[in-house]
Amino acid sequence: QVQLVESGGGLVQPGGSLRLSCAASGNIYNIYDTGWYRQVPGKQRELVARITNLGSTNYADSVKGRFTISRDNAKNTVYLQMDSLKPEDTAVYYCNADLRRYSTSSRINYWGQGTQVTVSS
Repeated sequence: QVQLVESGGGLVQPGGSLRLSCAASGNIYNIYDTGWYRQVPGKQRELVARITNLGSTNYADSVKGRFTISRDNAKNTVYLQMDSLKPEDTAVYYCNADLRRYSTSSRINYWGQGTQVTVSS
């Protein structure tokens, strides 16, 4: 029943900006740690940014100062504001969340389907 849906990806020129959104829906009691990861073909999926339910954040060194992660707990949505985009940022971006469902007391990890971000002139 739980679903994470990313949106906001697309094609932008170097130096441009995009804002990604990840909306969680379903039988959700609480959402704990959330984050954005990215992956390109032939490479490992890497952490981009992470935010806890209390607002603590951390970022990959490659995006510090350019990307900002945030969340709206009332909307069960996490965002990634991406500024000063570089061609190296081109990847499929995935939303990830640890959450508790009503049906269990345990935290369960979920992934979204991914959204393509392409930075090119």
